[in-house]
Amino acid sequence: MRARLDQIREQVQAQIKSCDTADKLNEIRVAVLGKKGQLTELLKSMKDVAPEERPKVGQMVNEARAEIERVLEEQKTQMEKALREARMKAEVIDVTLPARKAELGHRHPNTIALEEVERIFVGMGYEVVEGPEVERDYYNFEALNIPADHPAKDEQDTFFVTGDILLRTQTSGVQVHEMEKGKLPIRMIAPGRVFRADEVDATHSPSFHQIEGLVIDKNITFADLKGTLAQFSRELFGENTKVKFRPHHFPFTEPSAEMDVSCFKCGGRGCRFCKGSGWIEILGCGMVHPHVLEMSNIDPEEYTGFAFGVGLERIALLKYEIDDMRLLYENDIRFLRQF
Repeated sequence: MRARLDQIREQVQAQIKSCDTADKLNEIRVAVLGKKGQLTELLKSMKDVAPEERPKVGQMVNEARAEIERVLEEQKTQMEKALREARMKAEVIDVTLPARKAELGHRHPNTIALEEVERIFVGMGYEVVEGPEVERDYYNFEALNIPADHPAKDEQDTFFVTGDILLRTQTSGVQVHEMEKGKLPIRMIAPGRVFRADEVDATHSPSFHQIEGLVIDKNITFADLKGTLAQFSRELFGENTKVKFRPHHFPFTEPSAEMDVSCFKCGGRGCRFCKGSGWIEILGCGMVHPHVLEMSNIDPEEYTGFAFGVGLERIALLKYEIDDMRLLYENDIRFLRQF
């Protein structure tokens, strides 16, 4: 038995020394120490050994197993060390080279413009209010004095989800929600994304952003509206900016107007940017229609108010002299880094 153990030990040690891969080393381990390995088979033959000799033989087999496992582990450690050293020689790393910089994004022109508008109105005492993008027909149209047969309610202009549910075409619905709360007075702006069934071109998109403002209080007049928007225009486009109001029609305001600002590119003298007129159309506005107040349970005899709405993209296009609205949605970092 001892001679057989010595033979196995010498044979295994020779195989281990000549082994050059981890897979071959594992094959040797299985062949010697596995369930059908040489040492296992030797233990199975213990039944042929005299009872008084079995403890001694068992001890010899265990010693042989421990020695073989030690040699296998040593060889494995040496192979891993040699492999690691070879890999380190092949992989030359210059630790003095600068690290790879992570690509960072950039603030979007819309974001910059929105933050500027919010800063101006919050400075005037307004609060910023948000509302749902999926809205009921009542809040988007009916509560704003827009009749059922109005062209804006046509499916060619509005994205309807169901007969009564739609993607909002304006953020004015947020104003109605606030009026219904009955917490007067109100001074608010409602920025947000809106949706209209427009073709994509340089000045139109089916999804864009609006900022709509509302003031409801006692003794509010058109003069308050003009003064507020004139101050807003000066802070946004420059101290020398002038404003001009032209009569217009909106269902939810009466009287209604469109406001132009003097061209901040040429100072009102006329240029390509303002198409030679010296003025640039910027927003729509007006005094809140009495019927709109009544529908929100506000007494028009006691309270009056004004409202206005401006496209956020329009502000960004004008302020940063961008010719094509589609550039705002391409997320080209080369374009965004210019702002």
